[in-house]
Amino acid sequence: MFLEHKDKDKLHKGSVLVGYDLGEQYSQISYLVYGQEDVDTVATVVGTKQYNIPTMLCKREGVNQWFYGKDAVKNADEEGMIPVEGLLSLARKGEEVTLDGENFDPVALLTLFLKRSMTLMNFIATVDKIDAIMFTVDELDDRMVEILSRASVNLGLKTTQIYFQSHTESFYYYMLHQPAELWNYQVLACEHDGMRLKTYRMECNKRTTPIVVLIEEQIYETLIIPEETEEEAIKQDAYRLADERFLGILKKMCEGRIVSSAYLLGDGFRSGWNKESLQFLCHNRRVFQGNNLFSRGACYGLQEKLEPSEEGAKHVFLGKDKLKSNVGMNVLRQGKDSYFALLDAGENWYEATKKCEFLLAGEREISFVITPLTGKNIETKKMILTGTDINNAPYTRYRLEMTMSTPETMRVTVTDLGFGELFASSGQVWEEFFEVS
Repeated sequence: MFLEHKDKDKLHKGSVLVGYDLGEQYSQISYLVYGQEDVDTVATVVGTKQYNIPTMLCKREGVNQWFYGKDAVKNADEEGMIPVEGLLSLARKGEEVTLDGENFDPVALLTLFLKRSMTLMNFIATVDKIDAIMFTVDELDDRMVEILSRASVNLGLKTTQIYFQSHTESFYYYMLHQPAELWNYQVLACEHDGMRLKTYRMECNKRTTPIVVLIEEQIYETLIIPEETEEEAIKQDAYRLADERFLGILKKMCEGRIVSSAYLLGDGFRSGWNKESLQFLCHNRRVFQGNNLFSRGACYGLQEKLEPSEEGAKHVFLGKDKLKSNVGMNVLRQGKDSYFALLDAGENWYEATKKCEFLLAGEREISFVITPLTGKNIETKKMILTGTDINNAPYTRYRLEMTMSTPETMRVTVTDLGFGELFASSGQVWEEFFEVS
């Protein structure tokens, strides 16, 4: 989601694009310097591949001294220190957090973490020099959009190119920028944090134009990996059981399908417990393991928003955050019947907006054409401008504002602007909500 307007600044050589993966336990920052070939991820320790930044703050009692990330973890058990974990969950709840006898806005605490962690980018570009940023989170709903919007305003960013997307969409954009042979057929991604497994299965419908990409998600709460401190016998038995369950999940996901590649993500796979399931997965498939796919996918998604690639133009991702239908009006322009597009299928619902003005000659009805991406089951929604004052004006000018209040609900506001100096506006405003499938 962008802030304030849709104007897109032109990229130039040296423009810095940032993908920020904001997680409940860990966060990551990737970046792309325009003109260079690939995305890099910021390491918390220079010269290593330690990308995880613990999403955590720690306050020293009695003074306004805060630590973030690894320093927060390091200081959390020290005397006189107050750790603050679960920053995303706290922000979602919206309740004030009491620390050291003082109440804090949870979104302000999250913003403080974002500010401090963004200093890791200073060797590439300070915050005020970043040209565009994409935040990606596990689940992106209207509450999370509100939180990220509030936090973004206070980060000191000079750019208006601020966007948000889900992990699912970041997975899509990551794959869009991989070699074609890795996603000729279906692709799997399995994310495990030690407690929860989340799977993604991506497939492309090449019979449509543009090619529609769908990603199916599933969450498994019972596939738990034991702590390293557990007794060896108990640990090995738990590993075996987890491997069996994971193998069953993979077999079900792959049954009757051709899978080109698979990605194992997160710290849950680091202990190497998944021997049998990995052997199955590697049969006739390319398999990759890592943990910075989502932050890199956020960078690629940002790049596509600012300068769509050839592959990006040929594909459209229809996730649960996306509009599934085109919305427009049949109008008369320059004496000819034509279709005027308002909202486009494939847009994020929270970014979809349109403002325009139009004239009506006596009639008091507006029709919107809702066209699913499949082209089937086209609907017409009518909005009656009730209670309008009839005058002798040959036309009346109206302003139309259209947004999405939920992924399936379109909000339409129409304002009477009158017609020239002789026919003043009645001041009437109409608002109506329509379901969009």
